[in-house]
Amino acid sequence: MYRAPLSYPFRDGLSGPEAAARTIHQLEKQVGAENLAAIVIEPIQGEGGFIVPADGFLPALQEWTRANGIVFIADEVQTGFARTGEMFASTHFGIEPDLITTAKGIAAGLPLAAVTGRAEIMDASHAGGLGGTYGGNPIACAAALAAIDVFENDGMIERARQIEKALKGRLQELAASDARIGDVRGHGAMIAAEFVDAETGAPDAALTAAVAKAAIAEGVIVLTCGTDGNVIRFLPPLSIGDELLNEGLDIIAAALAAA
Repeated sequence: MYRAPLSYPFRDGLSGPEAAARTIHQLEKQVGAENLAAIVIEPIQGEGGFIVPADGFLPALQEWTRANGIVFIADEVQTGFARTGEMFASTHFGIEPDLITTAKGIAAGLPLAAVTGRAEIMDASHAGGLGGTYGGNPIACAAALAAIDVFENDGMIERARQIEKALKGRLQELAASDARIGDVRGHGAMIAAEFVDAETGAPDAALTAAVAKAAIAEGVIVLTCGTDGNVIRFLPPLSIGDELLNEGLDIIAAALAAA
């Protein structure tokens, strides 16, 4: 297994095609396209910092994989099922993965995960070649059917977009008056704020931890992420009301002001 750099617009300053060329160059020199079976990538990075790749990065990467017979796998465990304001985050970038991995939102908290993909890949295994102890649990599958019905028919995708407007609007307002917020990014109800040193722009993990700790003390549970631990991620439930969402943002703003 090899790792290659993702597009990170806030830090690398590269366009999507430029970032893709960098990634492809590394893969070709380090591995060789003829030796590469598949690429696994989060359309929007999760634990790595809620990084949204620059426009054109994912399509260029997928075009290269198709030209070289490499399977393109999108990890949508965190981004799938309306979280980003589309049923799947891949839609934002105009790509159609060969395989998609999903979990979390698929069954509203019950343990279930799935791999979905093109028929020629899914049908390639011989009979009995794929299996799992807990595969197809009937209770979890019933929960998934009910959850998917809600996603498709109860306005959850639109609600995620409304949450995005509220989160981005408030966080960008804070960033305009506080240089310690270096970047606000994300889609739907998957938004992040990256905290930096106001003078140097360097990652500020201590400030991030202080804001998160103060928010948690006031009852707002937030998590940090990112390689440098300087990103706070906002993942409110799609069912959250505006009043509760705004109350949480007020507490975050107060925590930042006091830090």
